[in-house]
Amino acid sequence: MAKEVRYGIIGCGMMGQEHMRNIALLDSCSVAAFFEPDAAMAAAASALVPDAYAATSLADLLQVKALDCLLIVSPNFRHVAQMQEIAATRPLPLLVEKPLYTDPGDAAALAAFRDGYPAPVWVAMEYRYMPVIAAFLDQAAVETGGIRQLSIREHRFPFLEKVGDWNRFNRYTGGTFVEKCCHFFDLMRLALGSEPVRVMASGAQALNHLTEAYDGQTPDILDSGYVLVDFANGTRAMLELCMFAEGSTYQEELSAVGPKGKIEAFVPGPGRFWPPHLGDAPVAKLVSSPRMPKGPRVHDIPVDATLLDAGDHNGSTFYQHQKFAELVRGTRSAPEVSLKDGWAAVAMGIAAQESIRTGAAVDPTPWMAPR
Repeated sequence: MAKEVRYGIIGCGMMGQEHMRNIALLDSCSVAAFFEPDAAMAAAASALVPDAYAATSLADLLQVKALDCLLIVSPNFRHVAQMQEIAATRPLPLLVEKPLYTDPGDAAALAAFRDGYPAPVWVAMEYRYMPVIAAFLDQAAVETGGIRQLSIREHRFPFLEKVGDWNRFNRYTGGTFVEKCCHFFDLMRLALGSEPVRVMASGAQALNHLTEAYDGQTPDILDSGYVLVDFANGTRAMLELCMFAEGSTYQEELSAVGPKGKIEAFVPGPGRFWPPHLGDAPVAKLVSSPRMPKGPRVHDIPVDATLLDAGDHNGSTFYQHQKFAELVRGTRSAPEVSLKDGWAAVAMGIAAQESIRTGAAVDPTPWMAPR
């Protein structure tokens, strides 16, 4: 039997509760303690993990002796300060949700954390672990003969309501292309095996949240746009985002093309949003289209219904925790998604936001992790 892995969770909103449901599905894994300052969310978390200690603060959580690892799922703008407190008090193996940070001014603090933290840090990039995207990444080099162009499209629902409505404002999220899209920038770097050198973007707040007000302030979060990225190895990638397109059959569509052919991945959105009158929710698909002989090959990539019910990310949260637990147990030598990876994905998002603001092409290098 595998060694028990006991989590301490910081933040138990919608995503924190998804983590809890998936941890419960893993062998020899449990939540020993959590900290959630919102009373309603804390009650929901307690219902999911009734045996876990409900801490009154992060400092209180860090005093729980039973912990083997920590998971940060708090609002974006709190990550860095919480990482610093953990480093100063109880530096356990750490899984921190994306985005790693939101404020470019945090670079020095992050570098100090990176250089001094004695335990492994894994940045949560769930999209890598969606089974169809994992298959896409695994087969792309062979099917394309080497990716030259990569396209990612996300057509989805607007931002959901969060505690305190923090996700309505750029100052708390880092902006849509940091908050939401760092997943996709991470996939670009991973698939193309290179670093970004130029980012060009166009985006807007076209429809969403324009009639809302919070403490007299109208949300400024973007809901749509395009991002083009040039990479050092001569490849290029594009992201298309629309957050008022929830009527789509598939939420994400990825396409990689090279000299031998094309491979595509089609990812459905959360099953709980699929209209029941349309029957069963769509299944993820992987499509390979060689240049010769012509003719696409279509493969369904189903996900276990239990995993689909446990969250909104096509089973990926479960598979991510499987691998993170191996890291905590010592049977995996290093994080699969490093601090550098999480940092670079945010840097690309910051560059996209800056390109939208200025209308100019932007070099993301100044925001990348310093050596």
